[in-house]
Amino acid sequence: MQNTGRYLWLLHNILRKIWVRVAGFALLAILSLVIAHLFSGRLPVELTQRSGAAVVEDLLTILATSMLAVTTFSLSIAVSAFAAAANSATPRATALLQEDNTTQNVLATFIGSFVFSLLGLIALSAGLYDESSRSVLFAFTIVVIVWVIVALIRWTNHLMNFGRMGDTLGRVEAAASDSLAARIQNPYLGGKPLLSSLPQGQRVCAASTGYVQHIDMPALQAIADKSGANIYLCQLPGHFVYNGKPLMVITGAQLDSEAVSAACAAIVLGTARTFAEDPRFGLIVMAEIASRALSPAVNDPGTAIDVVGRLLRVLSRWSEKNEPEPSFPDIHVPVVSVKDLVTDAFRPIARDGAALIEVQCRLVKALLALKDQAPEVFGEAVNAMLAYILDCMSVAGVVSADMDEVMKIDGMAQLFNN
Repeated sequence: MQNTGRYLWLLHNILRKIWVRVAGFALLAILSLVIAHLFSGRLPVELTQRSGAAVVEDLLTILATSMLAVTTFSLSIAVSAFAAAANSATPRATALLQEDNTTQNVLATFIGSFVFSLLGLIALSAGLYDESSRSVLFAFTIVVIVWVIVALIRWTNHLMNFGRMGDTLGRVEAAASDSLAARIQNPYLGGKPLLSSLPQGQRVCAASTGYVQHIDMPALQAIADKSGANIYLCQLPGHFVYNGKPLMVITGAQLDSEAVSAACAAIVLGTARTFAEDPRFGLIVMAEIASRALSPAVNDPGTAIDVVGRLLRVLSRWSEKNEPEPSFPDIHVPVVSVKDLVTDAFRPIARDGAALIEVQCRLVKALLALKDQAPEVFGEAVNAMLAYILDCMSVAGVVSADMDEVMKIDGMAQLFNN
């Protein structure tokens, strides 16, 4: 069975880890040693004296001692930013801060330069560099020092906004927009749409509990090709499954135990939802940020209004139509419901901001704008959400003047004459 898609997904996740970048600096130190041995005896000793390479040991010592302190200080700043984002926005948003490329590159540069200098000092103490090849280590050290200086400048500029509410919201919006755009480009993950109820057939069930994070479509298609079966997926990335919950239904053939195990392995489960392949999760996180802003302890309706605008910007892309030819014709994939998207995005804000007229007016205008862009796509879902908003306002005891203001918004009177 082919698990290429799963392995590429795992490799992509591994390459985003900070230790990979740190390992690059260790390889740089090893590379300098290899090059030094290649040129050992070929470089004149005068080059070492004229280039200042004689002080390379002092430079490495300074680099090792300073980078350890800088790394510790930078890590404390990063952890503080993560905590601030979790407290002011939502803990679900901290994953995006932790995956920030600038932060990871800077921290990896600091830690990696410390590792580089440490390995360089060990090599010098072991006598692995002679007088003529020290200039090679000196050249590599200068490159690392310049790299560190650039990283320090980037880190200083980056800290101006890192972890602030606007920065966190921007990251969540970008993640939600990218995930939604990817789903629009590939609405059925390369398979065929499952527009009806699941057929009767062999059920393949989950063997553990967690969230679906990735579905290896090429591996499932390979199973279907080998067995002559049709595969009907029951779950999408972001769905929560437990031991015994159906993952897929197989028709047209009976899979043996080996094929069933391979089919289960093609659906990767994890302990938490991720942004990359789950377009609903980004909307849920943005709505969580708005809900926290509307809580009595925070009382920040301005942030909630900002989130509504961002949600409108993200969901507006869903009106784009794309029906590509299926790459995996034997796999049938559930369709993402527009009603679910609208509910995930706006219901928490409608509920928690029911008594705030400024929030409700902005929310109603955003929903009507969404409907106006693509009435055939959003019409039913938006109408249901507008009715829910009016119910929430009624239960919250909103005064009649505020209710009238909402009803005066263009488009509301035609929907709710009463």
